[in-house]
Amino acid sequence: MKTSLSSLSSLSSLSSLSSRRTVVRLLAAAGFVTAGLLASTAALAQSSIVVASTTSTEQSGLFSYLLPEFKKASGIDVKVVALGTGQAIDMARRGDADVLFVHDKVAEEKFVADGFAAKRQEVMYNDFVLIGPKADPAATKGSDIVAALKKVATANAPFISRGDKSGTHAAELRFWKMTDTDANKGTGYKECGCGMGPALNIGASSSAYVLADRGTWLNFKNRADLAVLVEGDKRLFNQYGVMLVSAAKHPQVKTAEGQKFVDWVTGPAGQAAIAGYKIGGEQLFFPNAAATAR
Repeated sequence: MKTSLSSLSSLSSLSSLSSRRTVVRLLAAAGFVTAGLLASTAALAQSSIVVASTTSTEQSGLFSYLLPEFKKASGIDVKVVALGTGQAIDMARRGDADVLFVHDKVAEEKFVADGFAAKRQEVMYNDFVLIGPKADPAATKGSDIVAALKKVATANAPFISRGDKSGTHAAELRFWKMTDTDANKGTGYKECGCGMGPALNIGASSSAYVLADRGTWLNFKNRADLAVLVEGDKRLFNQYGVMLVSAAKHPQVKTAEGQKFVDWVTGPAGQAAIAGYKIGGEQLFFPNAAATAR
């Protein structure tokens, strides 16, 4: 009987040990699965791309409005580096961005022609406006940007140019070239080498004229006595384009994630989000990806 009881005790111990080992294995397996799920979730949470863009898309508040919507749809974080368009293009040429989102069509088409993107897609548009003091000492008010700039030069009125190779700066230079005063813009002409917001701040503090994109102007709070003086000229049309940076040029580019952003911002959801962004009931950007698809 003792032997029998001893044997049963041993068997019970072995059974208990076996059960414990089984439980340990199960817990370990569960832990492994949990760790795997956590790692997968963390990887999804950390999925991100870098978008090189112009200051107008950021300082107008557009990206603050759009990107949470894209994150909800894709799980992808977007890190925006807002620069003048020329600097943004240079950044993308170096492979330091996955997507380029700017507004200088000539420079964008060269970017594609040089092989840094397979194609350029148009996304949205708004317009440029000439901002200046409400008293308008140079008498610029109207709908002719070229005539207005001539008057600024003739009056030697203060004019703040961004001077930063941005899309807005490129447009301004095009307009000056259309005048007969391009070589002499007046003694009040100054370049700040800065973004749209800082240029408007300087304009507000010095009662100067400034060429601005309407989106940034509508989101600008420090207006002082500045007002929109010239608008409605068809030459003030301001188109934005988006490009996925070429992985053939830069293998580190996050092609899949970047393409998701391009597809979303040019697709129905992104285009509807762009149309829905308003300040004081006024729409800042007008989606036109479908209308310009080619």
